[in-house]
Amino acid sequence: MAKMIKKIAILGDAMIPNPLFEAAYNKILKSYCKEVVYGEYESVWANLQDRRLKVEQNGPEIEEVDPVLASGGKANDSEMVLGLFQPMSKKMMDQMPSLKIIGVCRAGVENVNVEAATKKGVLVFNVQGRNAEAVSDFTIGLILSEIRNIARAHFSIKNKEWRKVFSNSDNVMELKGKTIGLIGFGYIGQLVAKKLSGFDVNVIAYDPYIKEEVAKKLGVKLVEKEELFKTSDIVSVHARLLPSTKGIIDKKSIDSMKKTAIFINTARSGLVDYDALALALKEKRILGAALDVFESEPLEENNPLMELDNVTLTTHIAGTTSEVLANSPGLLMNDIKNILEGGNSNFIVNPEVLDNAEFKAWLKN
Repeated sequence: MAKMIKKIAILGDAMIPNPLFEAAYNKILKSYCKEVVYGEYESVWANLQDRRLKVEQNGPEIEEVDPVLASGGKANDSEMVLGLFQPMSKKMMDQMPSLKIIGVCRAGVENVNVEAATKKGVLVFNVQGRNAEAVSDFTIGLILSEIRNIARAHFSIKNKEWRKVFSNSDNVMELKGKTIGLIGFGYIGQLVAKKLSGFDVNVIAYDPYIKEEVAKKLGVKLVEKEELFKTSDIVSVHARLLPSTKGIIDKKSIDSMKKTAIFINTARSGLVDYDALALALKEKRILGAALDVFESEPLEENNPLMELDNVTLTTHIAGTTSEVLANSPGLLMNDIKNILEGGNSNFIVNPEVLDNAEFKAWLKN
């Protein structure tokens, strides 16, 4: 017999608003829940971008508990909280005595205090790979745009110019025969390798957590980070931002790149020393870069990257497609439903909670 949930709290935002959550809830979880309460984290796009970035950089504890979830709030007694960028902090969990499940419609869990959840016996779900197709598509687009000056040519025409000379005019490359180095070879990195295979390139990767046989199946050679930076014509970042990976691409790594190399980042800005990168670009010690993520968003007018002609900049949109936003709530809720029915789930972040005596008793009752 499936577990019945007494109350679920759902907090949408400007990126995935409540109607998308509601449609998925009505289809998937409604028959497993007695009551649902909807709240809203942030409905204004510009504010959402600012708040989510600060939480990703500093953790969920920087924000106060949402009034809907706080002590005395109408959803304070919920057993499950679902959202996208809603901060799931220890403070929130401390004020929700009945909480047993947290779910976020994203691959990263920067807005969830997973350690606190695990200690409290709260099972955390994310949606792994939800935007992998989108990000991998975008990565290929950035590579082509940067090496072939697509964005710069477009900009010149829009500004009534007909530009044919660019900062890389002496080294406008074709992809065939080039070495592409991937930092991080999880689901997104593997999709990038797969999509690059038609370009007849040599793909290498650095990822200490991936087994060699996984890489071999995709025709990819695993190498050490130092070798990757020294030998790659294009370096593309696809690692997860963790305490152990913060700043993994440092000045030494950037300085070891070829003078004709291109740097791509669609992952997280915290992985990279952007000051060292900007200086290398300014001094033409690397050929160019294409970046979708930044320490501060929107990018400040005085950011050194704004003055450079050998970098393509986009507005943190690699993972945002109509399919990703519409499908994420359903993917999350289906995975949670599997647990409620006594089955297996694919997106559990802290599976050790399944062995927690209190959680096991709750799930059975």
